Amino acid sequence: MANGQFIIEQFEAFSPKKFAMPGDPIGLQIGTLNKDVKRVMVTLDVLESVVDEAIEKGVDLIIAHHPPIFSKLAQVNDQSATGRIVMKCIEHKIAVYAAHTNLDVTQGGVNDLMAEAIGLTDTMVLSLTFENAVYKLVVFVPQEAVQQVSEALTKAGAGQIGAYSACQFHSVGTGQFKPETGTVPYIGNVGQVERVSEVRIETIVTELNQKQVIRAMKKAHPYEEVAYDIMRQERTAEPLGLGRIGYLERPVSLRQFAEHVRDVFGVENLRFVGESDRLIKKVAVLGGDGNKHVSTAAFAGADVLVTGDLYFHVAHDAMALGLAVVDPGHHVESVMKQGVVNELKKRFEERKIRDVELVVSTANTNPFKFL
Repeated sequence: MANGQFIIEQFEAFSPKKFAMPGDPIGLQIGTLNKDVKRVMVTLDVLESVVDEAIEKGVDLIIAHHPPIFSKLAQVNDQSATGRIVMKCIEHKIAVYAAHTNLDVTQGGVNDLMAEAIGLTDTMVLSLTFENAVYKLVVFVPQEAVQQVSEALTKAGAGQIGAYSACQFHSVGTGQFKPETGTVPYIGNVGQVERVSEVRIETIVTELNQKQVIRAMKKAHPYEEVAYDIMRQERTAEPLGLGRIGYLERPVSLRQFAEHVRDVFGVENLRFVGESDRLIKKVAVLGGDGNKHVSTAAFAGADVLVTGDLYFHVAHDAMALGLAVVDPGHHVESVMKQGVVNELKKRFEERKIRDVELVVSTANTNPFKFL
């Protein structure tokens, strides 16, 4: 049976904490991960109705996009909704883990899911927030172990350069070492200098996968002490950040585009800013509250920004910038529920984890109704 900590390790490999904006209250918020987990439920929000659903379904762990605790609690009791949520979760041994802006930023996260739902192509990051540093990894391997170490490096994610994978350079040389007292050398004898034909393997890793690559390399390497170098490069890997910007397959009017957004996200109603007949081709998307990113979308050349919680005066600002805005509401981020389940299922299948059930919360957490 999978441990809660192991499950979250798989999730954080997809949506690392370091992607989150400063001060964002992410991570484990309620309960413990040091337990067996049979059922995981993914939700947008953690309301009392969601916790009741989790209790009914026998859920051990909730993974949420919006943290139930945004600020410090002065008290926990049944007189507040947050207090009741905490009390119920503890009583029924339900852990609650939140991934907020890190799930917005990560590839395959909220913004990519929204862009995919709308049908955007050639998408790029709208607002850069994280630069994934690139490092050169050099390791020295005896001839007979080159294939197993090489394959371990690739499987762990090393050697990705653009659209090319498994990129490595191999050169042959002579390694020298002397095993000291207390060692158990793979080659040679204690107290004697040994010279061995070795292969120098050079490859590329990033800040995000460096640790897992080194761990896999050491596991595959036959030496008791592995000789390797890590050297930071000037360039960075793919940019990461909030929002996405891309293109529609063909231009449509703003009204047609707004109707399309309404339909793909299944909302009853939405608001839009701009002339109904203006043509839309280049689209910016930012899940949640995108008021601070209106000018960013305009300066990036977007015809329209799809986001939630648009303020009245910010709508005026968008008009002045010549940017149309479509506001389908904050709740459309619920596209992340099935997206996260699909991602975890894929990772569990790769690791042959078959005793954890993943479910999507069906409780309606949208607070708005329309006349």
